[in-house]
Amino acid sequence: MTTVNDYIQDLLTETHDLESFLNALTHITAESMSVEGGEVLCGITLRRHKRAGTVASNNALAQRLDEVQYDFGDGPCLSACTDQRIFNIPDIEQESRWPEYFREIMSSGVRSMLAVPLRLDTGDTAAINLYSMRVHGFNEEAVQRVQRYADEASTLLNLAVRMAQHRDNEENLRLALASRTTIDLAVGIIMGQNKCSQERAMEILKSASSTRNIKLRTVAATVIASTTNQPVETHFEP
Repeated sequence: MTTVNDYIQDLLTETHDLESFLNALTHITAESMSVEGGEVLCGITLRRHKRAGTVASNNALAQRLDEVQYDFGDGPCLSACTDQRIFNIPDIEQESRWPEYFREIMSSGVRSMLAVPLRLDTGDTAAINLYSMRVHGFNEEAVQRVQRYADEASTLLNLAVRMAQHRDNEENLRLALASRTTIDLAVGIIMGQNKCSQERAMEILKSASSTRNIKLRTVAATVIASTTNQPVETHFEP
């Protein structure tokens, strides 16, 4: 009998990137949970910078069911992300929590749900979301199996989020340096035009920014544009 670990090992050797792995994982999770007359859909939610998105799903309906939660700003998968605990909803018609969300998705045929959090150590949150077309779609054995899938997904998603954070930090640094270049050039122009010190030129620039309620970099760019049509470039060492 093929075990969860066997499935995961096969996925790791057969897929070549994180997106492919996560999408394949949602398909395997959904297929392993589905029974005759009770199809299961699966999506994986990642919430970064207070914004949630589906990073993988086994079909378009699974993604749409996730997105409806994001539209409402509440639901089992978002609660699993926030509270870092499992939410097993055996019958959505009998569930008193998230009434607007469940009314919205009732026509899709979904009758029960399971949301299992992923463990991320990056400050972001994530969850695996499963939707069953029958009531009581997820027994204790199913919950334990999904938890094992979640453990594997957590490891790779942690790595992906760390890489994304590294790229974000690099981009923020580049933007900060580019902004500094623009401001320094503008200060130099003001010094030449007004025959004043660097400190006085910066005061003039800040005063214009405050008076017009415009960002300092924008005012600096306007000063530069008044003297040249050439774009400002910041050169970085490779």
